[in-house]
Amino acid sequence: DITFFLSRGTAYCTGRGEIMTSIDPPLPAGTKLTICKPNIGLSTPSVFKALNYDLLSTQDPEQLLDEFVQKGVNGVDETAYINDLEPPAFSVVPELAALKEELEEVEGFTCVMMSGSGTSIFCLGEPKDLDAFQADFGNREELSVFSTEFINREDGVWFERP
Repeated sequence: DITFFLSRGTAYCTGRGEIMTSIDPPLPAGTKLTICKPNIGLSTPSVFKALNYDLLSTQDPEQLLDEFVQKGVNGVDETAYINDLEPPAFSVVPELAALKEELEEVEGFTCVMMSGSGTSIFCLGEPKDLDAFQADFGNREELSVFSTEFINREDGVWFERP
């Protein structure tokens, strides 16, 4: 993970995530993002134990990357957003699936998906009714909500606030 944070801010990762290639940012700096982190544990080994390898995506990752680069994050079909670890994580902790479904109903989010093997769920965009969103999700004792935005940097320059 450290290598990623030393990248330009956006990277294409392969292998187990250890092979990283910096790419041009698919979203402009300042694009809103909400991260929802349930206060529940989920072991990565349990997710991989529940993984059905026969159900892994057959999409070519390089082709998906090209599609994201050419069309932009908001220009691709929702089927281009793939996390093969969501189904097994949701089977181990069904509350995650329920949370994702709730977040997908929030007007203003353009994409909602789990990050890696969980348990964080990220939402691209910003809730249209931020006060109502915070009153509902932000006040849940079992959920931490972080509103943030994308930052990018040029080669040879450290990150700066947009």
